[in-house]
Parts: sequence; structure tokens; C-alpha cells
Amino acid sequence: MHPALDQLQRVLNLEIEKGYPNRAIIGGLPKMLAFWEATARRGGLDPAFINRIIEKFNAYPAQNEAERGAAVQSMLGMLRDAAASAAPKAAAPAPVRPPERPAEQRAPTPRPAAPTPPRRESEPPRREAAPPAQPEATPRPTPPMPARPPSPEPESIPNPPLEAASPAPLASQPQLPAASLLAPPSGPVAAPPSRASQLPPAKGGRGKSGKPPGPPQQNQRPRRDIPDFAEEPVDPRPRRPQGPRPLRAAAPLNANAGLEAPLTVLHGIGPETAKDYARLGIQTLRDLLLYFPRRYDDYSHMKTINRLVLGEECTVIGTVWEAHLRPMRNRMGKMLKVILSDPTGMLEVTFFNQEFLARTLTPGRQIVISGRINQYLGKLTIQPDEWEDLDRDLLSTARIVPVYRSTAGIKQRALRKLTAQVAQYWAPKQPDPLPSALVERAGLLKYGDALAQIHFPDNPERLAAARHRLAFDELLLVQLGVMRQRRQWQSHAGSPLPATDEWLEGFLAGLPYPLTGAQRRAVNEVRADMNRDVPMNRLLQGDVGAGKTAVAAVAMALTTQAGSQAAIMAPTSILAEQHYRTLSALLGPALGDPGALRLLQGSSTAFEKAEIYAGLRSGAIRVVVGTHALIEGPVEFARLGLVVVDEQHRFGVAQRAALRGKGASPHLLVMTATPIPRSLALTVYGDLDLSVLDEMPPGRQPIQTHLMQAQERERGYGFIRSQLQKGRQAFIIFPLVEESEKIDAKAAVDEHVRLQREVFGDYRLGLLHGRLKPDAKDEVMTKFRAGEYDVLVSTSVVEVGVDVPNATVMLIEGANRFGLAQLHQFRGRVGRGEHASVCLLVSDATNGDTDERLKAMVESQDGFYLAQKDLDLRGPGDFLGTRQSGLSGLNMARLSDLVTIEKARREAALLFDRDPDLQAPEHQALAEKLTAFWTPGAGDSS
Repeated sequence: MHPALDQLQRVLNLEIEKGYPNRAIIGGLPKMLAFWEATARRGGLDPAFINRIIEKFNAYPAQNEAERGAAVQSMLGMLRDAAASAAPKAAAPAPVRPPERPAEQRAPTPRPAAPTPPRRESEPPRREAAPPAQPEATPRPTPPMPARPPSPEPESIPNPPLEAASPAPLASQPQLPAASLLAPPSGPVAAPPSRASQLPPAKGGRGKSGKPPGPPQQNQRPRRDIPDFAEEPVDPRPRRPQGPRPLRAAAPLNANAGLEAPLTVLHGIGPETAKDYARLGIQTLRDLLLYFPRRYDDYSHMKTINRLVLGEECTVIGTVWEAHLRPMRNRMGKMLKVILSDPTGMLEVTFFNQEFLARTLTPGRQIVISGRINQYLGKLTIQPDEWEDLDRDLLSTARIVPVYRSTAGIKQRALRKLTAQVAQYWAPKQPDPLPSALVERAGLLKYGDALAQIHFPDNPERLAAARHRLAFDELLLVQLGVMRQRRQWQSHAGSPLPATDEWLEGFLAGLPYPLTGAQRRAVNEVRADMNRDVPMNRLLQGDVGAGKTAVAAVAMALTTQAGSQAAIMAPTSILAEQHYRTLSALLGPALGDPGALRLLQGSSTAFEKAEIYAGLRSGAIRVVVGTHALIEGPVEFARLGLVVVDEQHRFGVAQRAALRGKGASPHLLVMTATPIPRSLALTVYGDLDLSVLDEMPPGRQPIQTHLMQAQERERGYGFIRSQLQKGRQAFIIFPLVEESEKIDAKAAVDEHVRLQREVFGDYRLGLLHGRLKPDAKDEVMTKFRAGEYDVLVSTSVVEVGVDVPNATVMLIEGANRFGLAQLHQFRGRVGRGEHASVCLLVSDATNGDTDERLKAMVESQDGFYLAQKDLDLRGPGDFLGTRQSGLSGLNMARLSDLVTIEKARREAALLFDRDPDLQAPEHQALAEKLTAFWTPGAGDSS
């Protein structure tokens, strides 16, 4: 009989024996079509016959038992007719002698004395006789098979392997991740006669004892009533392009609802369950569709048991052979031992404290299980992450599985089922907010496809394309927003503040030190901006000690010589006082009158405040240095021409806007000691012009940085004592103010007492932290700067604004708890004098692994390199502060992805040049998204 017809007959006969359950093939009879159709068409069977069989197989699952019986009998009749018509074609001509085989591949000579019938020369070699490690023979065409003579004992002759039925050699066929298509054992059965003489009796097999059979030994094929042609399990899905079958989710209760509909329109969600999802911020279908996975588990690699490799993540299809509950030896509870089988071997799975599964994972059940392959007592096991019934749509196994942020009461599997409904029924309906020309020009995935693929990707390539599309959309909104902010800012008329070259050179010559090349370049950029009738909007960034204050002083001098006032706002009183002292030295000669420069703080007396308010209103005070007190209501300026904001990430949008609102479109200069990576400069700060101080003033010595484990801190204390003996000072930084039950870290208050009593008893230790009142902070800092304290025990309040040239040691406890930006700021507090300085990083990590960030701190003192590293490792939080609260809408975009950022910037520039207000019909959807993305108060548009 034709091989395809023989396969078909065996499956149909097995279906009859089992009572038409649609389980002769795992997953149902239609699963057979993927491999049977190819075999039938290659074998030259009638296309009409093949198409009729396909139709009947596809209709089979929906039929009842009587209809299935009639369908099977009909197919058997069609099969007999096809066999009869194919009989003349199957008659083989005279046997053609095949090419000479290598000796090691020749079939053994039949031995008449063997207990089993000899193998005929026309038969292919038995698979069991081939050594497993022997390399495959060179593929060659299979010669025509001569007709088999009748055999006196046909039952004892094994059927030819599956590959012999195909005219193409096996080696030329693609390697497929196989999965069993065979039916599970419906109960203990004896081995069929055709296998009785070849397989040893199974231990406990049904015989004279009448006991049911037990599981086969490791790597031994289970003895079941199975079609002999399936030597290895075959999963029809890999015949199609690699990837899971199309998503088929449960139908929602109302598939026509809009995205603003509540979750209760989905299948499986009632009012109480909806409350659980509301805790995740998911209340509508839109919320669920845009609730993107936080990571993915790749279980798309399906393997048979005999091909499993220790340590890999994969998916296995198998049949439960047996399942037993056993008590655990060393702890309370029980474990469920499950033996899975496929025709290639057995696999053990252990479920801990899941006794309920004993009622579910019963013998004969076909499941798909995903997890990591482990080893126990020399046998491979699988550590189960997820499992599902084979007959169900696979959402948690056999694919790239999404993992979402969840909460108590919501399991991942339930969340996936809901998301699958939205991804299947609503994602394809979503209109694309981007013009089709832009999508095509940028090579982007369609929006609906991206929403579906981000939840249930077909393969890694489609997942990457979906991520890129959604990230591009977010970054495009960022770029359009900052371009709009820049246009709004420049739409206001500014007051030019010109200065002659002679005046500028004279002022620079009067400074106590010459400017570096980077400082001169920044001064020229600031001067050019202030000479225009458009308000300056510039960011001055530079490493710790690069000289930003000197550049700001030049800008203030330019402002005052033009007849306007300047204000500089600092985040802390300590930093404000430091700026006041520095500017007094730099601007004193230019201002002439000492009263023209004043310091305004919250701690200033009422008399001082009243005097400063009056001087600002009259114009007598030309430069004011202050904290948040500058934005209070009573502060009014006669003619505010320049606003300088130091450590700008410490201020909110409203605070900066309030200060600029004190004047008529004053020029703005914001400064930061945290170097900004290029990707952030193009996005978060895209509305600002950028000046970079990438050159350090001469005389600054490099700071040696060393990494220490917690048990080595005594060495650090010893080094500090050696420096104190030389008359130097030191900082010791702690991550907490006081001890916390929730955080296992050292605290400044308690450690100050211990260090003073046990370690540095002969020296004076000061304590500084954020809970002290402003006056107390100022007093501590003043005493430390004056040398009245030898060691300052502090929290991160010293990150900015501390300049103590005599301090040579910075010891940071719990350094692994700080970001690179903070650590670099801490390190910059020392090394400001003539003495060599050291920074000691003490890690309290319990796992013993050296933090990658701390390694970077040791290896580099380049602030720009560390800033990029911090962005890559921790994200933009350390850089953004509250500047752009609207950027909380970034779910898929990474602000370190410079390639996508630059692509989005190019496309945004094209859109903005053609239609800056997005009023064209094709831009309406994008305009709506832009408005929703930039929430009120998010942009610095004042």
C-alpha cells in the first residue's frame, strides 16, 4: 500500500478502536494533515482525494460520535478506492540494485537460525540496530522498493520507518522540534503481537499475575498500542514557519465595545475581579491593551525527551504516565511526582505543595510543560514554570510568554487570558496614529500588529519589531513636545544685553584665575545668546569642579553692565552660601558697591528680608543669591534680565517658572554638575541649547578610588586616622538618617555615636543630615569648613554645595545603594585642595558579587562616561528629577537607545517643519496622542 495511505489507515483504525474520541493523534486528527498532506502529494496521490480527506479531517473535531463514525467509514472507503487505483502504479519493476554501500552501513546477513524471521534484503535496516553515535550516511535517492512477497508471520516483521515512505532522503528534510502526535494510553494495555517478540516484558506487565503495567525504564519507549510508523513524536506546527500557532483567545462578551469600555465586557471578569485589576491601574480595555509585559520567558523551543539538554529552557509535550503524592522529608507538605512520557523516553516532574494537581494530572492526560531542565540522581528532570493542557490554546507554554507586573489576587495565567482577548479582538482594530508615509519611510511595524505582538510575539524578530515601533512612537512624542516648548519659549520677546569686547576682556583679566578653553567657549555661547532679542534657554553642564560658577559669574556681570538684574537660585542653604562667597570675590570689583550683591534665604531675619525686598524693587540690588525664598510673593524685581538655576534637577517646573515670572522673559541659564549623556540631551533637554565644560581647571589632582567589602571597613578607618594625624579632614557618608526595620543599612545618627565612642575617640565628629533645621545645618557645615570638626558624618545632603579644600578622604558606606551620579558627586567633594585625595567605596552587598557600577567608579573619573553607564544600568531617574513629569509615559522607550532617539528626532523635525501645530487631517490622531502624553505641568513651557 502507498505509504500515505498506510499512515491514514493506521490512524483511522486506531480512532475506531478508541471509540472516535478524536485522540488517535495528539491534539486531534487535523494535526496529522501537516505531515500527511506533504507525503501524499509527494507520492503522487490524486489531488481531489487529498482535498476530500483534508475537508473531512478539518470537520471531524466538531462532529458528534455518530457523525465521526460515519466520517471514518467514509474515509476508509475512499482509502480503499484510492489504493485500488494506485495499485498498478505501486507495482515495482525488476529490482534495481542500489549503489554499493560502505561496509559499516550494509545490512547484516539474515541468519535462518535466529528466533525472529530474517529481514528481507528489500527492507531498510531496522532503526534499533543503528548505533546512536554513528554519523549519518550521505543522503542518496531511495531506490524503487520491490513488491514484498507474502510472509508466513507478518505480525513479527516491523513496519518500515517513516522516512522510507518519502522519496526524499531524511537528511534533506528540515530538523523539526518534535512533539508527540500519538494517543495517550486509555488504560493499561498489553503490547500488540507485532512487538511481543521484540520488546522485553515490562516490569509488572499484564500477564499471568493480572497486574497493570508499570512505567518503562529510562530512555525506553513506553509499550502502548501505537502506530508503528511514528518512531519519533512529530509536531505538525514546525512544518509552518517557526513560531506558535495563531492566537485564539476566548471570545469576549462584547467584541464590539470601545476601548473605554470596562473590563467586565471580557470573558471571565466580574465586578469583584475588576476591583483586583483596578489596583494595577487597569480599569478599561485601553488600560489592559497598553499594560505591556515587563519581561518575557522564551518557551518556544519544543523538544522530545530524548533531546533534552541540561540547563536549557524549553517546552515538552508529553502524556502523564503516573502521578504520586509523597510527603517531603525535611519539611511539612507534600510533593507530587509526575512521570511524563513520549515515544522517546520518560521525564520526571516534581510539584511542591500543590496537592490539588493530583486530581488534575491523571494518567493519560496530555500536557505541554515549560521550564528549565535539571538533573536529579543522574536523571533529567524539568523544573516546571508553566503547564497547560495540549488541547487548549497555548498562552503560557510553547511560545514566548509575557510576564506582567501583578498584585495579590491576580495570577499571571489569568492576566494572560484577559490580555489575549484584547490583543486578538481589539489590537488589529486600532487606527495607526502615524501617517502611512512616515511608517513606511521609517520602516516601522503597523500599529495594530505592534500592539498584538508586544503581548504575544510570534518570534524574537517580531517582538523586537514591536518594541521598536512602540518605543519610536513614545520618543516621537517626546521630540515633538520639546520642539513645541522651544518654539513657545522663543516666541516671547527678550531684552538684548550687549557688551563690548573691550569690557569683556577687561572683566576676564580681573578674575583671580584664567578661564579654561571650555569655559571661554561657554562664555562666548552665553554672550551670543544674551545679545539677541530672543530669551536665552541654555543648559551649562560640567563635571564636578569644572568651573560652572565662573561662567555664571561672567553671565551675571554681562547682565549688570547692561543695566539689568541677575538672580541665581540654589537648592540648599549650604550651596547658596557658597555661591554668595564665590560671587562676592568674582563680581565685587565689577559691582563696586558691596550692597549690590545680597543673599536671601528662608533663615534670613525679617529685617534682612525687608531690606532685600526693597533693594530688588528699586534696582539697588543688582545680583541676588538665594534658595526657594526667591520665588516667594514679596520678591519683586525692577528689571530682571537673567535667571541662573544651579543643580536644576533639584527644582520642579513650577518653581523655575515662578522665578522667571518675576521678570519680562528673562534669559535663562540652568547648570548641572551631572554630565548629561547625548541621548538625554536630545530628548529630555531637547528644548535647551547645550554648553559643555569638558575640561578641568589646572591643578586638580585625580582622586584615587578603592572598593572595599564591609568586613574591610576597619582598614578604611585606619587610613582616615592617618590623614587626621596629618591635619586633614574626612567625610563618612551613610545611606540612611536613622536605622530602619525595612532597610538593612547603616544610619548616620547611630553610627555617629559609635564612631565617636569606639573609633575616633580622640577627634571631633560632626553630624549632618536632612532632618536638621536649616540653622543647625549651616552651623555644622560652617564648623566643618572652619576646621572645628575633623570628620563629618553625613547623609547625601553633602552631594552638592560643599567645598572644603582640607578634606582628603571620602568614605561611602553602603555604596552599592547609591547611583553612579550620586557617587560621582560625593567623590567630587574631596580633591579640591593641594593635597592628594582618596575615595573609599564600602559595599554591604551580601551576595559577595562586586557591583558593576562600583567597578565603573574605580576604573573611571570621567563624569560623562559614568553618566552614560548610570543611564544604561539604572535608567534616567537620576538625571530627570521632576523636570519632565510627562516622561512617566515612557513604557517601551529607553533613553539610552540613541539610534531610535535620533530616528525619532529626524522624523519629528520633518513633521514640525511641515505642520508644527499638527493641524493636517493625517496628523489629527498624532495631535491627540501628543496632548495626552504631555500632561498638564509636564512641560517647562512657562
